[in-house]
Amino acid sequence: MFLQRRTPQLPTPEEALKGRPTPEFTVPSTHTVLGNPLEGPYPEGLEVADFALGCFWGAERKFWQTDGVWTTLAGYQGGYTENPAYEEVCSGLTGHTEAVRVVFDPKTVSYAELLKLFWESHDPTQGFRQGNDVGTQYRSAIYTHSPAQAAAVAASRAAYQKVLTAAGHGAITTEILPAEGRTFWPAEGYHQQYLDKNPAGYCGIGGTGVSCPIGVAPAEG
Repeated sequence: MFLQRRTPQLPTPEEALKGRPTPEFTVPSTHTVLGNPLEGPYPEGLEVADFALGCFWGAERKFWQTDGVWTTLAGYQGGYTENPAYEEVCSGLTGHTEAVRVVFDPKTVSYAELLKLFWESHDPTQGFRQGNDVGTQYRSAIYTHSPAQAAAVAASRAAYQKVLTAAGHGAITTEILPAEGRTFWPAEGYHQQYLDKNPAGYCGIGGTGVSCPIGVAPAEG
């Protein structure tokens, strides 16, 4: 049995569970809503984005409902444990957060538009929690796949912080790091497209109600 730490705290690499060289489960081949493969390699011309915004059940649905998104995949990212299992991630001893890999067609939906959806779909000021869900596995995070993505994230974060502050919210705590060296581990099959399989299932996703001004307002001033 894995017990969540009373006070959420990220483990050090030395404290983290070691994991295993191969996964303990298989991942379904096809997205139940979009009908496309879950795992790569993906068709030429598509791009990959990785986001964490609380429980991945509701987070994944936000993205698969977006025009231009080719496939989505629930998983674990930003930690140390190899091939982690859900119970291990929930223990707080792997360092991972619940993440969603979004594969999209930039000719239909831009990365900036996905960032807007990311910021507005959760409260990025809460640290190691999202609403009533408490733990390091619920922290807000973006893992970037290119310098262009990193620049877009930095600009959007600054712009959103400005309007959040004006609305009385605190500082953004979102973890922003390169995806390189931070393996995205797919989650168990029952987590994939969970809210399609269980329409009445739990969804803890909820935003601040503050609109993100990506692409329409500068961060400074």
